[in-house]
Amino acid sequence: MRSTLLSSVLWASTVAAQGTYNTTNPTNSSTGAGPDADGKYVITGTDIRATFVPYGASISNLFLNDSSGIERDIVTGWDNASYYSIDKQHPHFGGVPGRYANRIKNSTFSIDGTSYNILPNENPTPDHPDGVDTLHGGPDGWDWRNWTVVAHTENSITFSLVDEAGDQGFPGEVVSYVTYTLGNRTWDFSMSAISLEQETPIMLSSHVYWNLDGFANNETATALNHTLHLPYGGQRIATDTILIPTGDILANEKDGLNDFWSKPKQIGANFTNPDLNGNCGFNCTGYDTCYLTARPTPYSWESSPVATLSSSWSGISVNIFTDQDAFQVYSCGGQNGSVALKSTQGLFDVEDRPRVIEQYGCVVMEVEDYIDGINHPEWGREDKQIFGPESGPYVLKARYVFGLDG
Repeated sequence: MRSTLLSSVLWASTVAAQGTYNTTNPTNSSTGAGPDADGKYVITGTDIRATFVPYGASISNLFLNDSSGIERDIVTGWDNASYYSIDKQHPHFGGVPGRYANRIKNSTFSIDGTSYNILPNENPTPDHPDGVDTLHGGPDGWDWRNWTVVAHTENSITFSLVDEAGDQGFPGEVVSYVTYTLGNRTWDFSMSAISLEQETPIMLSSHVYWNLDGFANNETATALNHTLHLPYGGQRIATDTILIPTGDILANEKDGLNDFWSKPKQIGANFTNPDLNGNCGFNCTGYDTCYLTARPTPYSWESSPVATLSSSWSGISVNIFTDQDAFQVYSCGGQNGSVALKSTQGLFDVEDRPRVIEQYGCVVMEVEDYIDGINHPEWGREDKQIFGPESGPYVLKARYVFGLDG
């Protein structure tokens, strides 16, 4: 049995890691040797450059030229890697939530008749001061932790994490690898995880906050001008007032508030419609919604994008390809201006524009499986979300292809 597990771990690391191993962390990251002066690891492709930090295996900067030839940093983060562990708001900037992304109802689940109680960390009440549900793996989820850099080349980086049995209440030890690779205006990532001891839930994602204008749009501080298209997103998971799935699957009515499938639509297109209030939870206007990706079968995940996001102001667009069957969209309604922009973003010569992420200033797009699927066996997601020593590894793959108008 142990040899089978070790073979699986080696398989996962081979799938994830492409490059030269580096655990000594010397100083010149441009050659894959280690972090730069800000503690960030740099990788480059053709007309694209990105930085990553071990904290959460997070992307920290993503640089592209817009349609005017001006370089834009289109993801949120911090200027220095050291600040990721200091920040008390912890908005999950660019990291890998785990070992189970999104929400788990009542912080409980069952596997083969055994119930598990994990640590809550969201929606506290007087009776439950720590919360009534678990978000992104708990109060010390994977995007709160420092991962190990195990490979770093000019265009690729691989992180690894060992999650001990019982951590946050989850059963069994899990080893995970995440690899990010840049190509010709492309960003690919592969995530794999092996449960070494017993069956456990595993569902990962990439929690990047996007602003394709680099927060430099002099007409708006928000990302509501961004246009979104979800060609396979004709359904969504129904949730209650605290965004816990009810078990229902809802149709996204054509031309309705949640219709991004029939044609591309600006994220802010329906924000003046009072019916949008409550669409993302109690007294919340906007989106924090899990859209299902209903592709024809059989399909190749590399053949067509599940989502396209674009900005007419910068001219930057991104097509998202993935093997996952759901897609969470969050319109950043929880941002309130308390998070500063990086030095690589925003406007420096507009007096009435604070250098902060304002409400709706970004959009999060998470490739993942059905949220809280472990508590809804009627959805049939067990093979996608429950993994043990005999099941083989959890694997997620995605590709972001960037373009320019014209």
